[in-house]
Amino acid sequence: MEPGNTITYSLSVPESLVSGLSFADSYAYLDDWVLEALGDMGIKAWYQPLNDIATDAGKIAGAAQKRVVGGEGAVLHHVTMSYDIDADKMLDVLRIGKEKLSDKGTRSAKKRVDPLRRQTGLTREAVIERMIDSFRTRHGLTRGNVTDEEMARAEELVATKFGTEEWTARVP
Repeated sequence: MEPGNTITYSLSVPESLVSGLSFADSYAYLDDWVLEALGDMGIKAWYQPLNDIATDAGKIAGAAQKRVVGGEGAVLHHVTMSYDIDADKMLDVLRIGKEKLSDKGTRSAKKRVDPLRRQTGLTREAVIERMIDSFRTRHGLTRGNVTDEEMARAEELVATKFGTEEWTARVP
């Protein structure tokens, strides 16, 4: 993810919100709001299984989920959207196998991504604000703040885990 060239968002929801949905259907369900927000900006987008948001011009986003079991259970749904992308740099960084391309019916990863900047003509900040406004209008939204304790814990995790070479250079 390149700072300033992506838009990311995460939804942390109780598992009960997607209870009864297949794994694939939970992706579609949790991405539905952003399809509406993109539609408000004049972009006809759709969910493309298993984890992409696409338009006629190409892919604009990909999602991942983490299921937390035990207790009440939770789902973390995270999406990375391409606002402006250097496709050549993307190909240098990503390891995209032929299977990944063929299951999407495309020959080139470079041709299959089409950033929001080109599709909307809007600044990144304007796209983000419109997405927030769309969510707020449809589902309600309460502005929150990070507590001092939460910030201290986040900084500790960066220092001891997420900012370490072992974590950042890890290749699964």
